[in-house]
Amino acid sequence: MEKFIKEFEVGEDIQGFYIVKSFNVKVSSNDKKYIDLTLGDVTGEINGKIWDVKNLEEYEIKTGDVVKIRAKVTLWQNSNQLKINKIRKGEEGDAYDFKNLVEAAPHDPDFMFRFIMGYIEKIRSEDIRLVVKFIVNEYKEKLMVYPAAMKNHHAIRSGLMYHIMRMLKLGESMAEIYPNVNKDLLFAGIILHDIEKINEMNSDDMGIVSEYSRDGQLLGHIIQGIKKIDKVCRELGVDEEVSILLEHMILSHHYEAEYGSPKKPMFPEAELLHYIDIVDARMYDMEKVYGSMEQEEFSDPVWVLDRRKLYKSKFHK
Repeated sequence: MEKFIKEFEVGEDIQGFYIVKSFNVKVSSNDKKYIDLTLGDVTGEINGKIWDVKNLEEYEIKTGDVVKIRAKVTLWQNSNQLKINKIRKGEEGDAYDFKNLVEAAPHDPDFMFRFIMGYIEKIRSEDIRLVVKFIVNEYKEKLMVYPAAMKNHHAIRSGLMYHIMRMLKLGESMAEIYPNVNKDLLFAGIILHDIEKINEMNSDDMGIVSEYSRDGQLLGHIIQGIKKIDKVCRELGVDEEVSILLEHMILSHHYEAEYGSPKKPMFPEAELLHYIDIVDARMYDMEKVYGSMEQEEFSDPVWVLDRRKLYKSKFHK
């Protein structure tokens, strides 16, 4: 019976199409090969095992593939797991809907891109606008599909643009409250703060990240972002201070050295950028947990929220 992952119940046999989020060959304690994989659909993810694999050539499967499986739902360390009995790659003519397999931002990518470009046009400084527009146009193709993370907040197709769009809305509202804030810098920082995640991670067209890139692992998107801004500013011949200010916003937006920022924000726009980023990430994580909860119940501890339990009251829709 074909079901969504969130509907799986321990002990039942399931059959259906799912997308491969990870695929690894491992060796058990008795020296037998097995396949450890993560499958996903629009409702979530689940770990699965194919035990006692004798011929790996039968499993020409990779991250991002759609597969049809037959499996039994088991329980392992208080989480559902699949014991997969049969698996094959999706074929032409198979009856499945990508919308059921891939979680995506709730807005059309073209709409979100136009929305972001609209905010770029609000930037009055010609130098700042020139830099931001140049980078966004250069990365347009990947922006349309890239998630904002491999896991956790906005780890969905087009999630990076969705994150930027929500931050721009919040940033504009906050700038009305604090009139000393320079909107040009704030909008630019919001749009560029995570832009190098495009080169930090390797993602397919469905927004599924298979791995972090070499540069992503060695440098990370903060350092990559600083290098990109410096390079573009030099090429475009913009005011040196524009380059330094934008680089500082990227450098400091994680706030703490342990999270990758060796400097804390040193001007208001950089300070706001950090908190706007945190607010949107936290709200997204909470929204996702609430999506699988009933009213008037507590969640399990949420790792990305410092293992806090969340409570969904009867007042929450």
